[in-house]
Amino acid sequence: MSRRPALALALAPALLLGLASCATNPVTGGQDFVLVTEAQELRIGRQVDAQVKQRYGLYDAHGMQAYVEGIGQRLAKASHRPDISYRFTLLDTPEVNAFALPGGYVYLSRGILPYLNSEAELAGVIGHEIGHVTARHSVQRVSAAQGAQIAIAVASIFVPVMRGQAGGLATDALGSALLSGYGREQELQADQLGATYLARTGYDPAAMRRALEVLKNQELFDAEVAKQENRPPRRYHGLFASHPENDRRLQEIVQHAALLRTEDAADGREEYLKRSQGLVFGDSTHEGVVRDGVFYHRDLGIALKLPPGWRAVNRPDRLIAIAPQGASRLEMRNPGKVEGTPAEFLRRAESVSEATPLEINGLPAALSRSSGRVAAAIFLDGRAYTIVGTTTRFASVETDAEPLVESIKTFRAMTEDERAKAKALTIALLTAEPGTRMADLAARSPLGRNAEGYLRLMNGLYPKGEPSPGQTLKIVQ
Repeated sequence: MSRRPALALALAPALLLGLASCATNPVTGGQDFVLVTEAQELRIGRQVDAQVKQRYGLYDAHGMQAYVEGIGQRLAKASHRPDISYRFTLLDTPEVNAFALPGGYVYLSRGILPYLNSEAELAGVIGHEIGHVTARHSVQRVSAAQGAQIAIAVASIFVPVMRGQAGGLATDALGSALLSGYGREQELQADQLGATYLARTGYDPAAMRRALEVLKNQELFDAEVAKQENRPPRRYHGLFASHPENDRRLQEIVQHAALLRTEDAADGREEYLKRSQGLVFGDSTHEGVVRDGVFYHRDLGIALKLPPGWRAVNRPDRLIAIAPQGASRLEMRNPGKVEGTPAEFLRRAESVSEATPLEINGLPAALSRSSGRVAAAIFLDGRAYTIVGTTTRFASVETDAEPLVESIKTFRAMTEDERAKAKALTIALLTAEPGTRMADLAARSPLGRNAEGYLRLMNGLYPKGEPSPGQTLKIVQ
């Protein structure tokens, strides 16, 4: 065995001790053991920002991007790090999420907006993420990475050839934090900072707790839906195991921030609801939508019927359909450039040895079957689509593959009549009258079996609340 790697590992602790430094935390004034300077922090933010925007795309309807940016900048100026250049971005994804990168890059998904009910609640979500930036939580996460990889990150400060590896380390560490949160202590600190920034800018700091309650309810509801769909529940990072209204430390944080509250603290409910009208709910038109078990993509002009009862997961680069028990799935990938015949394209794209030419609804295509897998290539309007079906239940390639093959064979060019179905759902407003009940609104909703739960969440009435006469309600149409 070569001794060179052992020598490198032996030197790693010495390298860390020699290059690590302490920096003053902008929030606490104490010393943090960190391996990332502020200049490096800003550089990491810029690099990952480009990846985030490419992955999700931007959403800017009805001036909502400028609205979010304005609230964010006002909070940032009242923060512990007002001198860095903050950027607040609204991402085009139905996921319920908000997160921050080092250096002042803060993101909200459009999917989180329908569940908030006031400008103050929106400010609470943004303020929480600013708190992660001002307390340098992501920098602490990167600096806490263990083992030889951190030696590579530190060495990259002085050895240019190693900088690409260090960037990967930073991205991995940040990705873990963004998905799972920063741990209870740091999340509570971000809540405390967010509530403080709300109070400093004229918002009611109690909106921080209300925003967390809304998002916790959304998490609880999604756990119920996840059981129906046989999938893991989605969790908004940083929320509490118990409900926020029962969390003693959170209550103390909000009470402390309330000491800074002004008498005319703003809520901004009516302004926020007005701006919510017309926002996309769920999948967007340009990424495709599922209606009555059929996937429609208006921009591409295609339709595909999913197997009965299957759940659709629409991502920017592919559509995934999953069987009720999760044993089978179909994936339709973003189209590639047409090259050769469909059979030749399929052999290259999916590494299959045999591909049978055929026509699917008048379109040139090719199909391949093998144990546990079906793959197809279909050409339409100069684009090459690949659809791959897999299952763990193949006893017979001919019989058990049939639901996958039958779905693939429904791929077709969309008709003009179908284009009307291929648009996104949007939020509308109505005023509750005496006798208005959420069950009645749900019965007329396009949201399906869980419509009542969604509508209650969107209007702050989860799990069993009913509207008051005159209350402005959000519905989906």
